[in-house]
Amino acid sequence: MGRPLRHTGGNELIMADPKKRGFRTTLTHTGRKTKHEHGFVNPPVHRGSTVLTPTVAERQALQARRGERVMTYGLSGSETHWALEDVMAATEGGTRCYVVCSGLAAVTTPLLAWLKTGDHLLMPDHVYGPARNFCEGFLKRFGVETTYYKPEIDGAGITALMRPNTTVVYTESPGSHTFEVQDVPAIASAAHAGGAKVLMDNTWGIHHFQPFKHGVDVSIQAATKYPAGHSDIVIGTVTVNSDADWTRLHTTARGLGQYASPDDCWLTLRGMRTMAVRLQTQMEAAIQVGHWLRQQPEVAQVLHPALPGAPGHEIWKRDFTGACSLFGVEFKPQFPAVSTHKFVEALELFGIGASWGGYESLAVPTTGFITRTAGSGKFEGPVVRLHIGLEDVDDLIADLRQGLDVMRDRVAG
Repeated sequence: MGRPLRHTGGNELIMADPKKRGFRTTLTHTGRKTKHEHGFVNPPVHRGSTVLTPTVAERQALQARRGERVMTYGLSGSETHWALEDVMAATEGGTRCYVVCSGLAAVTTPLLAWLKTGDHLLMPDHVYGPARNFCEGFLKRFGVETTYYKPEIDGAGITALMRPNTTVVYTESPGSHTFEVQDVPAIASAAHAGGAKVLMDNTWGIHHFQPFKHGVDVSIQAATKYPAGHSDIVIGTVTVNSDADWTRLHTTARGLGQYASPDDCWLTLRGMRTMAVRLQTQMEAAIQVGHWLRQQPEVAQVLHPALPGAPGHEIWKRDFTGACSLFGVEFKPQFPAVSTHKFVEALELFGIGASWGGYESLAVPTTGFITRTAGSGKFEGPVVRLHIGLEDVDDLIADLRQGLDVMRDRVAG
């Protein structure tokens, strides 16, 4: 809920404390003109590479203000970038945000900021696949060693894995394929005791998990997902909560030439204005679908942390204020993986595709398509990942029902 309004002494009302506004109000009003300024409701797109200054001295003065919000070249940002960064920083509960060109760039940029040759990285076994590929390829080639740990680990387990050269402990909660919920506060406490930074992919938990209140130092978002919301933009954000972390992140991102297109920033900013209502609607729909799937004879379990009794539910209930619309379904062992392929292919309203967080529903098989090296992600039956969009829930359930019929007939035949 937002903070109560107070009178100014005249006829208008203002928010008593903008920093304590409710989530929907923050998304609606941050990063745009106020009612007291003349102009369109939405800020314009500032496109450009070259920035002109009247004099050489003024250009030199601007270049000396590195790290501040001044326009010296396209890669120094513009009001379009900064508006989106302000909204995302407020959403994540941090102080500063940097927008990058993709969700993967949001993963790799802070890893490069806090890792160097000879360092050791702790990474959860269920981590986003391209992040694992980056560790096994780029980071290994540059002399950074990665140890993968079971995502359900506790603080003592992290302490046991820490080394003198462990610089970063990475978290992703829940995992985006098998949905293990991590004890982030315990992991963060152990990591900090060993002198490591804690990075977190918080894409699933956007808004519902406040990373900096739970010990995270750097929060990563694939803003392609819920912030953009319409499956037509690739973009990422990295948010921090201290001046020192901002300096390190900003320096690294600028050194890598990282920034997002102003057009993509503008479209993402537009998407964020409606993100609160989309998150709520899709959360409710996913929970309803998850409850229905639990009742189906073909289903062994639904991997949705918000469902009572599901794996990770108790930690989710403690640390999260809500859930997103992505979850997994484990089918009973008598259904081979190939039958789940037929199930997915039979669906009319669920597309087969990567990504999630958009307005449309998606379904992809998990079994046989993920990599695990620390013993996690083992299930007796095959698993399918579902994303619930904005369609009518009754229509989605009807579609899933006929898909289950096809899967059952495939096994019976």
